[in-house]
Amino acid sequence: MNPAWALLRLASPQLPIGGYSYSQGLEMAVENGRVNDAASARRWISDQLLLNLARFEAPLLLAHCRAAAEQNWPHLAQLCEEHRASRETRELYQESRQMGYSLQQLLNGLPELDDAARTCVQQCAEPHLALGWALAARAWHISPDDALAAWLWSWLENQLAVLMKTLPLGQQAAQRLTSELLPLLQQAQQDASRIEPDSLGSAAFGLSLACMAHERQYSRLFRS
Repeated sequence: MNPAWALLRLASPQLPIGGYSYSQGLEMAVENGRVNDAASARRWISDQLLLNLARFEAPLLLAHCRAAAEQNWPHLAQLCEEHRASRETRELYQESRQMGYSLQQLLNGLPELDDAARTCVQQCAEPHLALGWALAARAWHISPDDALAAWLWSWLENQLAVLMKTLPLGQQAAQRLTSELLPLLQQAQQDASRIEPDSLGSAAFGLSLACMAHERQYSRLFRS
């Protein structure tokens, strides 16, 4: 079977985990004027990619995927707890938990998930998105590096979808922005792959503040 099918399946916005419901603070950045055109949107997304995702979120997810591929279940359980504890705001915590729960329900109903992985997810009290993503990659025979690429792509695609609904940003402008951001997406994947486990960490204060403000935003389209 063509391995691209599994990769496209994992990265697809049609994956029923509700990723389209979340903006990760971007809606608040549009509301307060920090993001108001394609140039400011590029700056916001670029900073997110290189200063936050590449330094912490992406390498942590990659570690989940590697642990699942190697069947290192104790280490995977530890990583899951670290991921849960790293959610800075209520919205980010609820987002990861809800998407992880939805992905767990999807995996539980699929024949591809083996018994060891099924036991792992059942023993986890609160499976978050990173754990579900790693187990889905294992079930569909997707390498850890490719699983990380799929996650980064789905993140970028969702951010652009948010911009098209909130700025609004047209589809052609979104495609031009994609062309500008793809090299940074590649850089984020490479940086995440090279970082040492003891060096994981970021201090995305602006993102945390935007997410906290979004919790009290009067009118909004997204849940985070």
